[in-house]
Amino acid sequence: MLEVKDLKKYFPVRGGVFSRIRGYVQAVDGVSFHLNRGEILGLVGESGCGKTTVGRLALGLLEPTAGEIAFEGVNLAGLTKEELRRIKRDMQIIFQDPYSSLNPRMTAGDIIGEPLQIHGVARGREKKDRVAALLETVGMDPRYARKYPHEFSGGQRQRIGVARALALNPKLIVCDEPLSALDVSIQAQVINLLEDLQARFGLAYLFIAHDLSVIKHISDRVAVMYLGKIVETAGTDELYGHPLHPYTEALLSAVPAPDPTLARKQSILKGDVPSPINPPSGCHFRTRCPYARPVCAEREPPLVELEKGHEAACHKLDAALAAHWGE
Repeated sequence: MLEVKDLKKYFPVRGGVFSRIRGYVQAVDGVSFHLNRGEILGLVGESGCGKTTVGRLALGLLEPTAGEIAFEGVNLAGLTKEELRRIKRDMQIIFQDPYSSLNPRMTAGDIIGEPLQIHGVARGREKKDRVAALLETVGMDPRYARKYPHEFSGGQRQRIGVARALALNPKLIVCDEPLSALDVSIQAQVINLLEDLQARFGLAYLFIAHDLSVIKHISDRVAVMYLGKIVETAGTDELYGHPLHPYTEALLSAVPAPDPTLARKQSILKGDVPSPINPPSGCHFRTRCPYARPVCAEREPPLVELEKGHEAACHKLDAALAAHWGE
């Protein structure tokens, strides 16, 4: 359904009296992945690694610096505004913060019904009926359509955000850390709601999060990002059971285990995340990697399929890679 090839997004950094460009923030630097129909792809990584930017680029909310984005075989680059508008009906987003993503001057009914009106799908009585049905779909009383965002709890606001995303019957929804601003008990309710909706409507999710336990629960496949690049992708069970990249190992070792005797040996990363304005040469992770070698500074490791459906980008795997290809 969605195919992304060598996607890049650089934001200019300006300074001085004349606001000249002093450099670029390499937020997304050569990302490639695909998302199948009805699939949930989890996108994980530390804060600032470029996850949200990837989601917004995939929806056309940001203009890419380079690369291609194709939705159902149609390249989004070069489309007219009207053509892009028609495609965007099938691509929606659930925002991270339910407190700032809803207009405080609009009622819940107006917020949910706004996409219907903008795209000319429903008006008047038909729109009200559709809004009532959407509220029931996300487990809320249709009478809440008359209330304003400040009258709802965080979980209820996020349900309104989910209802708004469902209004146009999309095929793909980008979930941009939809649980991070919610209490743990509310997170479970929202996860269950998203899973039910995915099964009911056959939706595809690009699920962005930094909570690995949530990603393990909800995702079919997982892509791990570090400093603007995807360093590993695999099926959920395969990645959690057999991580290949050192960064993935470190992330998984930091997940708290209910039984300490079953916890992974913790891998402590040295140093801080480098600046995306001036990332390290070669492998971006080499400055924090316990397996770093001289070759890591000289050339960037490609993202290569080492096992069926399991890709990783690491020079530590060169020997395994050579054996895999019979070299």
